[in-house]
Amino acid sequence: MSLRIIFMGTPDFAVPTLSALIGSGHEVVACYTRAPAPAGRGMALKRSPVHEAADRFAIPVLTPSTLRDDEALEIFKAHDADIAVVVAYGMILPKAILETPRLGCVNLHASLLPRWRGAAPIQRAIMAGDAETGVAVMKMEEGLDTGPVAMVERLKITDSLTAGEAHDRLALLGADLMQRALAAFSRGTLAFVPQAPVGVEYARKILNEECRIDWSRPAKDVLHHIHGLSPFPGAFTFADFGKGPERLKILRGSLSAGSGSPGTLLDDSLTIACGTGAVQILDLQRAGSKPMSAVEFLRGVPLARGKVLG
Repeated sequence: MSLRIIFMGTPDFAVPTLSALIGSGHEVVACYTRAPAPAGRGMALKRSPVHEAADRFAIPVLTPSTLRDDEALEIFKAHDADIAVVVAYGMILPKAILETPRLGCVNLHASLLPRWRGAAPIQRAIMAGDAETGVAVMKMEEGLDTGPVAMVERLKITDSLTAGEAHDRLALLGADLMQRALAAFSRGTLAFVPQAPVGVEYARKILNEECRIDWSRPAKDVLHHIHGLSPFPGAFTFADFGKGPERLKILRGSLSAGSGSPGTLLDDSLTIACGTGAVQILDLQRAGSKPMSAVEFLRGVPLARGKVLG
């Protein structure tokens, strides 16, 4: 059965789900997304990825600054939707909105709930050294990511997986998961189960001050920190290339043998000593430059062993 859907989302992560729902034959009657915001050097207004995608499909786009007044509620009701599908929208939905669609509002959340409710679940899962992450289809309620869960899809976190790579894989897994969930929902066979009351973690927004690498931590923790923040906002350290300390963003690494004083360069291949063990830097980015491999970097900036990063 085809459903009348209000889609609510903003970033790249939400676009595959929007495309999947349209491809499944459902009628997306409106897209809600965040309003265009200044971006780039010229600070020109830039539309969200969902806005751009909705335009390509000729779907009406709404960018309200609030959903909490009577006018917004009446406009929302006028869509006469069966269900609202929410994927990283970026605004809290008030109770009146949640109760408007006939089947309610469902959310695609990028974690294995109840672990990592909140703003940065993908980054936090990798930074914490979790063995796996995933996506979940959840019935929305007033609490933050507290609603019952119907379906999940899992993704193994390896030592080489970055947050950016996990983001892209989960976006595709999530699109397929939501597609299957709505098919079951339309048949009346989708069952929601309350989240367990234990194991709850909050994935708070990433702050700049927690992005600096602490080389005194064990190598595996340092690697998780690097990969959990790659490519954005990026874990960083400081190094002196002859003109004073320069900020260096580390994008990818691998565990390596070796030991020494934390932050010390152990060889000519960017292997850095940690509190225990070492991490070899594979990809990095100097301030004002493009990302590059360690091999490319070392062609222009030879670093002698014994130099200390911090």
